Amino acid sequence: MHLIKSLLILLLLSFPVSAQDSAAQPTGTIEVEDSAQQDAAIAVRLRDILSELEGYDDVTVTVSSGIVSLRGTALDGDAIARLGELVSRVDGVVTIENEVKETTDVVQRLNPAIERFVTRIKQAVAFIPLALVALAVFALIVFAGFALARRKQLWDGLAPNAFIADIYRQIIRVATIIAAIVVALDIVGATALLSTILGAAGIIGLAIGFAVRDTVENFIASILLSMRQPFRPNDLIEIAGDVGKVIRLTSRATILLSLDGNHIRIPNATVFKSRIINYTRNKSRRVTFDQTVDAGKGLKQQRRVVLETVKALPFALETPSPNVWIESADADKATLRVSLWVDQRESDVFLARGEAIRIVREALLEAAKKPAASAKRKAQKEEVENVGTEETAELERMIESERGETEAGDLLNRDAMEE
Repeated sequence: MHLIKSLLILLLLSFPVSAQDSAAQPTGTIEVEDSAQQDAAIAVRLRDILSELEGYDDVTVTVSSGIVSLRGTALDGDAIARLGELVSRVDGVVTIENEVKETTDVVQRLNPAIERFVTRIKQAVAFIPLALVALAVFALIVFAGFALARRKQLWDGLAPNAFIADIYRQIIRVATIIAAIVVALDIVGATALLSTILGAAGIIGLAIGFAVRDTVENFIASILLSMRQPFRPNDLIEIAGDVGKVIRLTSRATILLSLDGNHIRIPNATVFKSRIINYTRNKSRRVTFDQTVDAGKGLKQQRRVVLETVKALPFALETPSPNVWIESADADKATLRVSLWVDQRESDVFLARGEAIRIVREALLEAAKKPAASAKRKAQKEEVENVGTEETAELERMIESERGETEAGDLLNRDAMEE
């Protein structure tokens, strides 16, 4: 029973009530003299005002001793509040008894909504020609921008490679769309909407940037590497301890072919931040190795034998010239450091090093048996085995074959300026 009473009380409280408590009240000084003529003037003035306003047809006004009594119905609570504020502004009003209630008539409540709907339809119809003009201007700007972006020869001529050229084209497209939106919104007078759109796009872009930070980092590194071109296809390079020949540079990774024939894929962000050693950029490459000799058999003589032997090697370059020096020595043994330069485009560096070690060792053994034989090493070039670049050429053929299959995805350009 108590529950039912409570529900009834809440239901009664939910019905529209008088706005007496919330209505604005006059704050001026109350006059001592009472004037019936003034009351009549106040009533007439308020009735004239309400007759000109929409939504107050059912409101009645009575004035006695400056006290204004309002009765009837209005459309909603806002209308009742506005009525109280209006009456409080009339000169001579002492207080307001606002007993106006919200109307429950369905027709009266729906009529304003229907009128607003009809008004908006009329505004939309009147807005159509201007919207069509804005749409036409938008389409024209976008068409012109995309036509400019499609001029392949123009952007290929400005960019160092196809990847950068494609980025230029994408920038033109995006800039064209933004410009078209700005112009179209300016035509329809809605430029304030642009700041909202750009703000939302910036927040979304920031969130996406954090989510795909590694991808964005690799993409930016790809752009910088494609502009700098620190290596070329088939170059033998070392990156973060990985050694191999360059197959291609993609928008995400640098792909190498190791000397064992294995593929190595290194993210471009790692490549850009790592120390890159390019073994191919200079055609001349130094080969060094250590040779252990007997310290008690004349280091000077043995050094001379090794130096003459190395100079006589057919694959050793005259400039820079070979050299031999004592790296370390003790009572029994000494270590000679042997240095020579080879043309790595004609000689395989590893084969040349191995062959030089073999011939130097044989020359030292022969000199130990017959010291005079060291002078004859220059005439023994026919004993040197082949140290050509057949293995390197085979690796290069493998790389060219792979590059031919997916050349379009490569960011390296053989004709670009070297870093």
